[in-house]
Amino acid sequence: MKIGIVGIGGVGGYFGGKLTREYKNSPEHEIIFIARGKHLKAIQKNGLQLFTREGDYVARPALATDNPAQAGIFDVVLFCVKSYNLESSAQSLKANIKKNTVVIPLLNGVNSGERLHAVLPDADIVRGCVYISSFIEKPGVVRQAEGSCKLIFGTDDKSANQYKYILDILLQARIDAELTDKISEVLWTKYLLMCPLGSLTSATDKTYGGIMADQILRKKLRGMMQEVAMIARARNISFPENAVEKTMELVGSFAYDTKTSMQMDREKGKQTEIDTLTAYICEAGKESGIPTPLHNEIYFQLQT
Repeated sequence: MKIGIVGIGGVGGYFGGKLTREYKNSPEHEIIFIARGKHLKAIQKNGLQLFTREGDYVARPALATDNPAQAGIFDVVLFCVKSYNLESSAQSLKANIKKNTVVIPLLNGVNSGERLHAVLPDADIVRGCVYISSFIEKPGVVRQAEGSCKLIFGTDDKSANQYKYILDILLQARIDAELTDKISEVLWTKYLLMCPLGSLTSATDKTYGGIMADQILRKKLRGMMQEVAMIARARNISFPENAVEKTMELVGSFAYDTKTSMQMDREKGKQTEIDTLTAYICEAGKESGIPTPLHNEIYFQLQT
């Protein structure tokens, strides 16, 4: 099988690296990186250097390119780009994706599948998400810092079983992967964490620990999570009653200095995922008739 990893940042680098390490000399599977710029050039020259809690190694894919035409038709594609690059990246790969190509977005947010379907209507789109804190340290180098490094993908019904072969490929590469028939619940559960936390850390320039140590900010974070939970339930997403408290506990389990990817992008003066996180939940609140005053306040701060 030909497996494409689109976007070799923290997410694509970590999971693509593990796939490449496992299947480097495999006659069955070919791993291809779609990357760009100085990062791509460094990978082409020296391979992708991975520094992870599981160990350090160099991953050398079958091909690393910024020209999808060199890659041919993919059987499976993992989209690991930032949300704001999703449509343009998908458009550039239209010729590489056939009717039976399985496309799995691993982005922050809850609507990546719908967005991909609009650009790639013939693809077999299976939604997914990951729990990891990792980043490009410098061109050609990805460092994993925090997170369970778990990858979850699937559907909202029993059709998920047909993708077990992809699960097997991931598990053989020693990726902590799970196939689910309740992917919407999984995506919104992660969103309950990342939307409020990404928004609040970006607006305050506080780390996870900094938020939790500040009584006012901790209360605001909980309130923002409650806004997300109400919208999710209005959309028939099943959350346990203690979902917010469990998510607050999860935030507290991270290292004090942990930062969200949105926060790090803002610090570097780069484009952020504000549209997928803060803006999206504000709009979803309007559509559901559920007030989101805390997210509205943060959205205003992030725009100024």
